[in-house]
Amino acid sequence: MVKIDRRLLKNFGWTIMILTVAFCAIGLVNLYSASYYSGFSSFKKQFVWMALGFVTMIGVSFLNYNLFNRYALHIYAFSIILLIFVIVLGKEVSGSKSWISLGPITLQPSEFVKISLILVISRFYHNDFEDGPFGIRDLLKPIGFTAVLFILVLIQPDLGTSIMIILISGSMFLFMGVKRNSLLIVIISLIVVAFPAWNFFLKGYQKDRILTFVDPSVDPLGTGYNSIQSQIAIGSGKLTGKGFMSGSQTQLRFIPAQKTDFAFSVLGEEWGFIGSTSTLLLYFLLIIYILDTASSAKDKFSMLTSFGIAALFFWHALINIGMVLGILPVIGIPLLLFSYGGSSVLTSFIAIGIVIGIKMRQKPVPKEKISL
Repeated sequence: MVKIDRRLLKNFGWTIMILTVAFCAIGLVNLYSASYYSGFSSFKKQFVWMALGFVTMIGVSFLNYNLFNRYALHIYAFSIILLIFVIVLGKEVSGSKSWISLGPITLQPSEFVKISLILVISRFYHNDFEDGPFGIRDLLKPIGFTAVLFILVLIQPDLGTSIMIILISGSMFLFMGVKRNSLLIVIISLIVVAFPAWNFFLKGYQKDRILTFVDPSVDPLGTGYNSIQSQIAIGSGKLTGKGFMSGSQTQLRFIPAQKTDFAFSVLGEEWGFIGSTSTLLLYFLLIIYILDTASSAKDKFSMLTSFGIAALFFWHALINIGMVLGILPVIGIPLLLFSYGGSSVLTSFIAIGIVIGIKMRQKPVPKEKISL
């Protein structure tokens, strides 16, 4: 017989869960339209992944978040093993060796390592230091945690996820406080590293994407194609959109990645400015509630973990929408809980489950328990 504290159920993050499910529902409707003339295989898989993710979220939420603090280094080490395995024996898709095939299931470990990074940095701040701001010497360990994952993901190569790793950890560092001189040193170091990174690490197609971002018309049928077609789709949606399954760019499949990285362009064309902004408002409400959980957390670990997860969702949204609108380079970043992809969906639900678990334990739990 399982004992569950009454207060855990009472303090369950219902608002966060409802916002998550609502946004997923919109994503499924959007994917249905994007899949209408090409078959519903993607839609069915996404539905299964979301159902699995929902169950996982509930299960994770009932785990005491102190377990994540205790085993953060183990989770991080396992993430490194997965990334090395991918580099050696992984499946290559679209020029990136980022996937592990398990029969009919294909997983992308680089999605899951974002959570391990958040947990290990949160553990570092919780256990090793009391107050900031911190200098470079203080941050050598978390910078090392970040650098290892960044390099392993960049080798695949997966430029988008490697940039996301830097943005998430950087956000957490700034949140906890960094000395001005140290921040200046980091910025200068990044500028210095940019030159060899451009010449020796980035693939040709990645350089082309960045260069085409400045002027997509330079290669309208190549690297600039997705960006141009996405802007046409969103612009044609105008204020109220063309209507569900009535978008010409979508139904004629002018955008090859309209199920994944450019899923938001489908929404913009069919539901217009009003539908797009309303959906984004729902998404950012989710981020605000996660930040609210961070602000009322009982300890440094739960506070920083919640903030890191909020940063995860924020940067994914900002970069993805920027890509779709043509104001940022195309670097392969999905809109979490919206774009098609099992690994990103499962990662998102795990992250939300951790936040709900923290939310449930913000207030003292009474001794009374119910039996299930």
